[in-house]
Amino acid sequence: MSDTDAHAHPRNKPSTSTALVLAFASLYFFWGSTYTAISIGGTEMPALLFAAARFLISGGILLAACALSGMRIWWPSRDMAVTAVVGIFLLSGSNVALIYAEQHIPSGLASLISACIPLLVALSEMILPHGEPLPLRGWLGLALGFAGLAVLLSPSLHSGFRGDTARLIAIGVLLFGCACWTLGSIIGRRSRLRMNSFVGAAWQMLAAGIVNLALGTAFRQWPAFHPTSRGLLAIAYLVVGGSLLGYTSFVYLIERVPIAKVASYAYVNPVIAVLLGIFILGERPAVAEFTGMAAILVAVFLLTTSQVKGKNVTVEDLEQLPADRPL
Repeated sequence: MSDTDAHAHPRNKPSTSTALVLAFASLYFFWGSTYTAISIGGTEMPALLFAAARFLISGGILLAACALSGMRIWWPSRDMAVTAVVGIFLLSGSNVALIYAEQHIPSGLASLISACIPLLVALSEMILPHGEPLPLRGWLGLALGFAGLAVLLSPSLHSGFRGDTARLIAIGVLLFGCACWTLGSIIGRRSRLRMNSFVGAAWQMLAAGIVNLALGTAFRQWPAFHPTSRGLLAIAYLVVGGSLLGYTSFVYLIERVPIAKVASYAYVNPVIAVLLGIFILGERPAVAEFTGMAAILVAVFLLTTSQVKGKNVTVEDLEQLPADRPL
């Protein structure tokens, strides 16, 4: 893959039906299951150092693979700086907030709150200078999505106001992380960087890993950093499944199938996360949370399909719509 054509879409590259099915299965499962792995690993290690380990390893492996493939690694200082800023917002602020939140709220609930990120991105892009107006379908998605979020959070807010302040703080931190992801997405999209997708992802991961490591050291988290078998397995799973296999499947698909089909991960991943939370972590969502989940997933479907039908969507446009943390 050359640097000049890294974002061209569609390219109609040849592929077998088996390869496409496996790519979609990887995209759905690995990105949806990262919430479960984060919930496990976040209870074993401090959030900043846990995130640092994941992204330093992932970024180093991916950058080495790019270099061995002959891709251009070093870019002008502006491109490198913007890529680092985007990575810090997407993978440092957002991911650390998610790790912290999942220590106090179920992973399924965290995934559904994060599923509202496309709504925040669409709303932000609309009100910013030179923003993009939404069609009626998009407006319906926004209204339904925020109504679903209110229903989804109602049991947690009720519990929080009755004394469970840790739950309220966790939700606030996670919403802050969603805002970080939204800001990083908008900066990355509007910057229109020329960098290859894989190279950019590698530098973003490394930038986030370095910042997380520095913050973890500054906040003296090392005395609490005791790698356990569960924690190390969680990091390995996030590195291999979430950052490498999941993202590779994502790029493979956006080069071969219509954007609208790939965007389906935005409303499939939360379902995977909720189901894994129930069956693996023993979580028991409230009835209101199931109602909110249904509303949010329909809303994300309306919003993403209105976006891909209303304009020519690029890879950067699709990358702003993750339900999980794709890297």
